[in-house]
Amino acid sequence: MVRMLEERGVMARLGSQLQQARSDMGERASDLVVRAMGFLGVPYRYGGNSVDTGFDCSGLVRAVYEQSFGKILPRRADQQAAATEVIDRSDLKPGDLVFFNTMRRAFSHVGIYLGEGKFIHAPRAGGAVRVEDMRVAYWRTRFNGARRVPLSGQDVGSP
Repeated sequence: MVRMLEERGVMARLGSQLQQARSDMGERASDLVVRAMGFLGVPYRYGGNSVDTGFDCSGLVRAVYEQSFGKILPRRADQQAAATEVIDRSDLKPGDLVFFNTMRRAFSHVGIYLGEGKFIHAPRAGGAVRVEDMRVAYWRTRFNGARRVPLSGQDVGSP
């Protein structure tokens, strides 16, 4: 009887810790989304990875994750796809990465999922960081997959 009560106590504490971790993740994802939205309007620049120089798609993702979580992601979109956890499109949560085939090769473009079918990205030369809807035909037909960045440890893949 005492052992059963002790196990219930342990389970209750674990459940509470799990709920807190989920809450923290939601808060951290919200912080990441807010930080990403702070880059709206920053000009596109091929190879760019800062507000000062501008961003390309993977540079934006890399900067947001580094500033939000201290995570160092690989530099290119295809490397970011390879270094992160595959998830189903139906499991997307704010802060996850979404990949597209925009250059006739898989994982040639990346953005950060915001929720409700929207994502933020640095689109192309002459453009600026902006929010788009993944459900429009252009993005829907080019969708390559979704990934989640593991938050344990410092770096993901090679920089």
